Amino acid sequence: MMYLSRFLLSRKLSSQTLLSGKWVDVTDALCSHAAESRVAFSTSVHDFAAKGNSNARVFAPYTIYKGKAALSVSPLLPTFSKIDSGSAGLKVDRRGSMMLTFWPAVGERKYDWEKRQKFALSPTEVGSLISTGAHDASEFFHDPSMKSSNAGQVSKKLYIKALDGGSGYMISLTVTNNILKSTERFNVPVTTAEFAVLKTACSFALPHIIGWDWMISHSLKGIEGSPNSSKVNPQLLDLEWDR
Repeated sequence: MMYLSRFLLSRKLSSQTLLSGKWVDVTDALCSHAAESRVAFSTSVHDFAAKGNSNARVFAPYTIYKGKAALSVSPLLPTFSKIDSGSAGLKVDRRGSMMLTFWPAVGERKYDWEKRQKFALSPTEVGSLISTGAHDASEFFHDPSMKSSNAGQVSKKLYIKALDGGSGYMISLTVTNNILKSTERFNVPVTTAEFAVLKTACSFALPHIIGWDWMISHSLKGIEGSPNSSKVNPQLLDLEWDR
């Protein structure tokens, strides 16, 4: 037990990332940038009596650190709007997603947060990830200008492939910017245990990003306390194409 405690303490102290020109602890960096970069999603709100009943948001991304890059996964809730001015009902204005954030390693246990790239999985794409088997592969392609004259200027491709021998999976993101003539690649190998956590977390979050948790748990009589797009803090509405 004493050895385990020392190991965990040593690992925490050695886990650092590059942020604003200095090295800081990876966990602290994720917490401090959750609101600023709008990456992490507020999974719950607690009432802290010690702070005068103030509401505090809890950021809880699932993060995997590997030698060449790190991967963070967090759910983003949908936004809602009123059906019409004379009705108390709400409709989904924008569906939620599971946000995958990649950022490269710049040294041992050091990562460059400023060079992060994001990929937002839609509910259907989340289903594809959940159904990925031990010998399967999935590929997702995003282009914000698809079916327009600007198609192909910037695109992202996410590739998930099972490794030989059932030892885990490779999650890869390729970002191609034909305007800047640049290509960024992130490769994060994950173990079967890490992938199991990822699939289970996605399964749990799926009804929430669709909006069904609000539909089931809030009746029309209590609609006044339901989420409204006009009341949502815009800083918490993460977009895949925002840096």
